[in-house]
Amino acid sequence: MRRFTGPHQERKLRKEKHPVMDFLFTYYSHRPIRLERWHPGPGVVLENADEYLEFPHYTRVDEGVTLDVASFLGQREKTLEFVQALLTATLGRPARLGCFGLHEWAMVYRQQPEEVRHNAWPLRLGSDGTDAVVEASRIQCGHFDAFRFFTQPARPRNTLQPTRDDQVRNEQPGCLHANMDLFKWAYKLEPATPSDLVADCFELAADVRELDMRASPYDLGELGYEPVPIETAEGRAEYVRRQAAFADRARPLREQLVSVCQSILAVTSLR
Repeated sequence: MRRFTGPHQERKLRKEKHPVMDFLFTYYSHRPIRLERWHPGPGVVLENADEYLEFPHYTRVDEGVTLDVASFLGQREKTLEFVQALLTATLGRPARLGCFGLHEWAMVYRQQPEEVRHNAWPLRLGSDGTDAVVEASRIQCGHFDAFRFFTQPARPRNTLQPTRDDQVRNEQPGCLHANMDLFKWAYKLEPATPSDLVADCFELAADVRELDMRASPYDLGELGYEPVPIETAEGRAEYVRRQAAFADRARPLREQLVSVCQSILAVTSLR
């Protein structure tokens, strides 16, 4: 993970913002030091590893140190139940493709230049051109944590009006943000989530975030990000291809996270 955390820490020391990668460390609240820390997950006994007793939910057994599943369950049962319900529901739905990343465009719709979140970077089509793409498109974002950042004029243009309460009913496996969020669910279940799985979810989130911003209205060419111009037929076709590939890549990770939840929640039947 240091190939991600190292550059991030260096940029932070230079007080240098990065419109693509900062998201993975600011919107998501897992600190770099925790991302670098290894946990084996439940059912593994570590020999000569007393340092792990400093971390929550570890306990000593005859052979060494292991995760105290009962302790973890006692504090995280509601989180486990929610994550299992959300990810299981998502797995049961077909991927809905073709949103074309318009959520990023809706987040700057009719904003003044100084209001734009990443205003250090120009809009590829300018403000008027960006607004015209929004007005000519069918926006169908079902992810609440993207929709809540829409500008007020953009909200009525969305075919859905998602809320936090209907997240389990709306989440679908083609959504870029739902697939990035696998990283969030993985670290929220730490240390019960094996760190290899956390790392896989982080790497997926990093790759998805790149597409998210390449398909956005921003011109990030100076950073080496070629645009996926979703205002064109060719750009939309490329976006859908990549979106489908990410949905396929996310599925086994989503299944593994459900298995983590199931294995911990199974302890409730033994109480």
